[in-house]
Amino acid sequence: MRSDREVGRDEEDGDAAAPPGVPGVVTAGDVVATARSIAAQQEESGAIPWFSPTAGVPGHVDAWNHVEAAMALTVAGLREESRRAYEWLLGVQRPDGSWPAKWVLGEVTEPGGESNHAAYVAVGAWHELLMTGDEDFARRVWPAVRRAVDFTLGLQARRGEIIWIRLVDGTPSDHALLTGCSSIYQSLRCAVALAEHLGEPQPDWELAADQLGHVVAAHPEAFADKSRWSMDWYYPVLGGPVRGADAARRIAEGWDTFVVPGLGCRCVSDQPWVTAAESCELVMALDAAGDRERALELFTTVQHLRHEDGSYWTGWQFENRRHFPGDRSTYTAAAVVLAADALAGVSPGARLFKEIAGRPLGPSEASDPLACGCALLSVANPVRTRL
Repeated sequence: MRSDREVGRDEEDGDAAAPPGVPGVVTAGDVVATARSIAAQQEESGAIPWFSPTAGVPGHVDAWNHVEAAMALTVAGLREESRRAYEWLLGVQRPDGSWPAKWVLGEVTEPGGESNHAAYVAVGAWHELLMTGDEDFARRVWPAVRRAVDFTLGLQARRGEIIWIRLVDGTPSDHALLTGCSSIYQSLRCAVALAEHLGEPQPDWELAADQLGHVVAAHPEAFADKSRWSMDWYYPVLGGPVRGADAARRIAEGWDTFVVPGLGCRCVSDQPWVTAAESCELVMALDAAGDRERALELFTTVQHLRHEDGSYWTGWQFENRRHFPGDRSTYTAAAVVLAADALAGVSPGARLFKEIAGRPLGPSEASDPLACGCALLSVANPVRTRL
């Protein structure tokens, strides 16, 4: 078990690290204003929708983006609002460990349980422990993390990928998503770290993470083709399975397709639309891969989407020259806050996309080479290098 100093703040420190600022780009006060724009849209229950009802259209809630928003609130020092968010999440978890895919104004509108939504509670729980050192909260959230990970791994195929959703009738979908599985890899690493810290058993979680990370990095055939989406390009780097020369090569291959100079990162390759959330996630991926110069440049670029109240427009349609889809979303603000924290590199949680419990994220060896076919390839061609 790691010490309090390693995990979060010391009791003698009083308040946790001050909100981050990125010199010449955003101040700590700017970051707090962005977090307050998230809190302003938080529902009375504690749930954080994508955006408040506008023009009669309410924003929906999903567990993944809700956790990301809660993490941003913690980074900015809005601890009461963050804990309200986590308490709501714990209260609506289903017995099987999942959460519905979508709520609107407190009503479930999409009941299926997505694997990456369930798993992400582990990232939030580990981040909250890092940021606050609150052991009691970690122990309180642990049962939810355990159930969520068990649900997620119940959707893992023999090869190692994790099916993206279990439908309400209990039937799993027929495919896995590269972005979702890249996120789940980081989630499983956080879950293992939390279990080790609390002295709780985590049977086979690390082996499952290794196999998943290997498949993400080496077996594109395992995933549905979503290559027009920029997330499928950078998430294997952001989530951790791809690092080093492979990360540099992956980023280089997609850069001209997705990055629009002076504007940011496209959401999809075939639309003239850049988005702040994808841009800031790419910032964190670049930073995690050691490309700080371009990370800082891109973070500076995306500030054209900042609103005067500290929130961020979701995106910019650069052919029509208008904000699209016209909302200022909480998940976008959260991505900005987390990117600022990663670039500042000061808070206890700032290295969350680089290392977990002192162990760098990065490529994993297959824990079951026979399952993914690598063992057969090795027998057929003994001099073949690892995929």
